[in-house]
Amino acid sequence: MAVNSQVITDRYAIYNGDCIEVMQALPKEKIHLSVYSPPFGGLYHYSSNDRDLSNCDDYGQFFEHYAFVVRELHRITMPGRITAVHCMDVPRSNSGRDSYRDFPGDIIRLHEAEGWEYIARHAIWKEPLAVRLRTMQKNLAHKTLIDDSTLCGVAGADYLLIFRRSGDNPVPVFHPTGLMDYYGEKPLPADCLPYRGWTGKQTENRYSQAVWRRYASSVWDDIRMHRILPFREARESDDEKHVHPLQLDVIDRVVVMRSNPGETVFTPFMGVGSEVYSPLMLGRRAIGAELKASYFRQAVKNCELGAKGMFLDGECADLFAGVDDGDFDAPMLAE
Repeated sequence: MAVNSQVITDRYAIYNGDCIEVMQALPKEKIHLSVYSPPFGGLYHYSSNDRDLSNCDDYGQFFEHYAFVVRELHRITMPGRITAVHCMDVPRSNSGRDSYRDFPGDIIRLHEAEGWEYIARHAIWKEPLAVRLRTMQKNLAHKTLIDDSTLCGVAGADYLLIFRRSGDNPVPVFHPTGLMDYYGEKPLPADCLPYRGWTGKQTENRYSQAVWRRYASSVWDDIRMHRILPFREARESDDEKHVHPLQLDVIDRVVVMRSNPGETVFTPFMGVGSEVYSPLMLGRRAIGAELKASYFRQAVKNCELGAKGMFLDGECADLFAGVDDGDFDAPMLAE
């Protein structure tokens, strides 16, 4: 059985099923960008499904299985184009959080072995007290500093790893008037605002340059952590308390910087649909796969809003107007 359910429109296609089977049905070298958070090996269990990567017996087996995902992504991605992987360091044991595995480093080594070129890493800053209150990590408590600071930890960053597929990119991703929007929480300098959409020399485009300096930084300390899609209805009684969609600011930056309007963005671990919703809102097409039925049901709702240009605050925008229709090959898979 390839999928349990699917929704296919002229703008997006989403599947409730195994991402490997979904990718195997896609033609080679047609995806322009992929962005996703893989299951964090050895940290969380998302479902009891034996196809779920989070249910591997150990860390090594996780990477054996994850390699099939990375390999298939390479096949379906256009030469020279990008995949962006959101991850973090993971503890060596669920019983404590004092010793960590270099999960990002292992992801980098896997991608390099599968024909991807590692080109960038963004660290996404997290406020220590907020992490302490959310996770109740003892090593982030001020009392630990007082009692024995050798046991103190840090509020570990999230990471966004950027890889380029082997081969030459046949279609440049271009921005003739620079970056048009800033996705973040820190106000831009007032004197650069009149330059938004500047059509003259781009060396004079103060708005785009101000945004670019923030996007090109190795540390993103201006991500709005609260700007996420609705997900509470997707919870099930046995879900882990960690369930938290990827911030839309992170996805928006990747989509704008790494793809053209009208191109197709893919996500193999769709969750509640963030990596489909964002491309739709930004005038792209999108394909997503999600194994867990409750997440998929929430993704259906969120993607419908994205296709209509519905913002989280209820406003509307027809951001797809004027985009070249092109071809959108999303297969119907056997249910």
